[in-house]
Amino acid sequence: MRAKSLTLVAASSVLLAPTTLPAPAPTEPPRFRQEPAPVAQGDGADPVRAADLLAMVRHCRPVSRGRYRLDADAPATVPVCGLRGAVFWKADMDIDCDGRPTARCNRRTDPHFSPGAAYAQSNGHRLNAERLPYVVLPAASRIWDHRAHGVGGGSVAAVVYRGRVEYAVVGDIGPRDIIGEASYAAARRLGIPADPSTGGVDSGVTYIVFEHSRIDAIEDHATAAATGERLARRLLADWTAREDGRTARENEQTAREDGDGTAGER
Repeated sequence: MRAKSLTLVAASSVLLAPTTLPAPAPTEPPRFRQEPAPVAQGDGADPVRAADLLAMVRHCRPVSRGRYRLDADAPATVPVCGLRGAVFWKADMDIDCDGRPTARCNRRTDPHFSPGAAYAQSNGHRLNAERLPYVVLPAASRIWDHRAHGVGGGSVAAVVYRGRVEYAVVGDIGPRDIIGEASYAAARRLGIPADPSTGGVDSGVTYIVFEHSRIDAIEDHATAAATGERLARRLLADWTAREDGRTARENEQTAREDGDGTAGER
């Protein structure tokens, strides 16, 4: 994981407690709704394509008050953007190995290794970054508070890179001013070098997190993938309907203008 500020390290002492997903304090925004268990599609439909997801995020409607850095010494250039039912950002990917020590994620392989992520499994055990695809959110701040958008530990995400789509969960919290990080397992599944010391990629990664999509068992990747596919289809259908409606209105306006011009020539 990235080197943390002293403030974040202090905050992490609370976040790393081996408990199930933490409930928000009374002063925080209302807790996000739990996404119901996925229902099998059963229609033989093809999976949502990376190109379809990228088409929806070509334009950014910022929901963050400011922008994030990709690294501690980089300028702040990355906003968090909003869709109807999701938030997204486009960034790099640094490798997060925090959680249960494994052969590839430990203090020897990762100089910034922490033996616990911000969230734990449903049974209280630590997350396994080597096996579980998860993404990292920046800590809530004046730049952006993910809780206000129904996003937090266990929320389902779609990560897109070079034509691949990988569904994941929110599994950790990072520095409050840096964005663009995911687990060892997420990187491996996307074909990104996953070594926690030398891996990652400098750009080209799109992170889409579905609002109000928390699953009960954060460690259940099959449920996360099924839920993510279903929510991606719903998001795409809604976006397509709105795009079709916009195109129809533009065509009607063009037809009226052409008709007015023709009438004026008579």
